[in-house]
Amino acid sequence: MSAATTSVPADARPLGRPLTANRLPKWAPAAVAAGSIALGCGIGVLGGLESHIQWGLISAVLFLAISYLLAARVEGRRQAKDRLATSMVWVAFILAVIPLLALTIYTIQQGAEVVNGNFLTHSMKGVLNSGPGGGIYHALIGTLEQVLLASLIAAPIGLLTAVYLVEYGRGRLAKAVTFFVDVMTGVPSIVAGLFILSLWNLALGFNYSGFSGSLALAILMMPVVVRSTEEMLKLVPNELREASYALGVPKWKTILRIVIPTAIGGITTGVMLAVARITGETAPVLMLVFGADYINNNPFDGPQQSLPMYIWQQYAMVNNDYGYARAWGAALVLIAFVMGLNLIARGIARWRSPKAGH
Repeated sequence: MSAATTSVPADARPLGRPLTANRLPKWAPAAVAAGSIALGCGIGVLGGLESHIQWGLISAVLFLAISYLLAARVEGRRQAKDRLATSMVWVAFILAVIPLLALTIYTIQQGAEVVNGNFLTHSMKGVLNSGPGGGIYHALIGTLEQVLLASLIAAPIGLLTAVYLVEYGRGRLAKAVTFFVDVMTGVPSIVAGLFILSLWNLALGFNYSGFSGSLALAILMMPVVVRSTEEMLKLVPNELREASYALGVPKWKTILRIVIPTAIGGITTGVMLAVARITGETAPVLMLVFGADYINNNPFDGPQQSLPMYIWQQYAMVNNDYGYARAWGAALVLIAFVMGLNLIARGIARWRSPKAGH
């Protein structure tokens, strides 16, 4: 019997490069990155570019180009496009992280020399702005009290508004509430300060105080709480609500006993992130709280200091080395405070998140 030759039909042949084509080694991206950085620095030196940012941008462009060309040469154009997209994601990530790291490291370098027990437990009363000494105790007290009051105002209102939108909201009223929440999310902080200044201080006649600043901060915090809580409540399965209704439980009790406890982790995380968002606000505090160099433990009477305003005053108004040092020290404490709030929010989210198998 003669051996018969079989021919593969044209429509059955693989298109393009086969899936078993050559692949770049795992160390190739790292090698390309190192070579791109070296080449970018060399171009910067030869071109007389003094800014290291320009060196970094040149290195990033070279990394993208070399990665694509090398992958297209070895693996084919389809895989090269995939590597190009991955490289662009990594470059964008690095470009976002580098400024944050630089800011954090520089703040630690500038502020670590000032932050100590005396700095944290003393105010600026009786201290010359042009001389050494002083601390941020009065600003810490003011910030904690103002943020706490704003949270006590905004958190319940935001939670109840989100419950209404998810559980009860229908028709034009719900659409109007959603629209205004979206508008308030983008309201500049200076506008919130002007509103409270016009209504609370000028129209109603109240004096400058920490509570006035808390009202403006609550306006900024409220839409963040509403949006985050609304999304968390929407994630609660409807089966839980229906099972509760089937047992004859009223709707309000179902929301109170079933829906909110199920979403409490996400709700708490949203509130903590909203608190972190308002902690560093300067404009409304500057307009409404008015600042003070002494300790004022009563947020309802008289001017009160806060960390953001303290930083601005020491850096812009004092304008000497001692003021700069105190400003950087306060900035380091403020960053640590906000970072701590974010870590607490992440811990609560992980603690309250559904576990596999439960």
